[in-house]
Order: sequence, then structure tokens, then C-alpha cells
Amino acid sequence: MSRRLARQVAFQTLFQIDLASSDVDTALEQRLADIELDEENREYVERVVRGVTEQQRAIDNQIAAVSKGWHVHRLGFVDRSILRLAIYEIVFVDEVPVRVAVNEAVELAKEFGDEESPKFVNGLLGTVVRDGGFE
Repeated sequence: MSRRLARQVAFQTLFQIDLASSDVDTALEQRLADIELDEENREYVERVVRGVTEQQRAIDNQIAAVSKGWHVHRLGFVDRSILRLAIYEIVFVDEVPVRVAVNEAVELAKEFGDEESPKFVNGLLGTVVRDGGFE
């Protein structure tokens, strides 16, 4: 299975955690039971989901800093989960190129977000990348 599928599973798990206030272990167990992933991608899902939840305050602060007055909790669950995942990959996952993290986030936004989500996600991540010196 591909990294794209692993990223989608990670997004869906983060969405579940955010929407239902699920604990990380339960959400991971439920999502990973529903899908067949090879060991490498299963480990990636777990690493990213745990990483996002551990770094959530720092990630949310980055979102708030570039979203021009919008509090993170005013964002929709889908956009917020996608942004958290992408920012985690950009900042903390060295083996994922920044352009890949941004592109994959936009693809998730196209599939799961509303009509405005891809543009919003792309713009906000572009600012995070530029302002954070991740280019």
C-alpha cells in the first residue's frame, strides 16, 4: 500500500480524535483494524498520529499565527485535521519533502473538504513554509 493511503488513514484518525474526542490508542486501533496496510505504512500512521497529538499545541500555534485572526477551533474539523497532519510532516518528518506534504494535503482537501478547502489549505501551508523557512 502507498504512503498516500497511509496519509489518508492518518488524516481520518486525526479527524476522529478531534471530532469525537477519542483517545489516540482507541482511534488508531479502530482505524488500523479497518484497513490493510503493510508494516512500514502502519508504523508511519502511528508515528504521525502520535506525533501530531504530542505536538498539537505547537502546530495549532503555527496555524493561528498565519491564519490572520482566526482561532484554530473556528476552522472546520476536516481542514484543521489536514493542516495539523501537513504541518507535522513539514516540521517533524525529514523524509517527506515539503512540496510532497503540501501537495498531499491539498489532495486530501479536494477529497474530503468543501469547495474552498484546497485553496485555503494550500494558501495557509504556503505561508507556513515561507514564514518558517522550510522552502
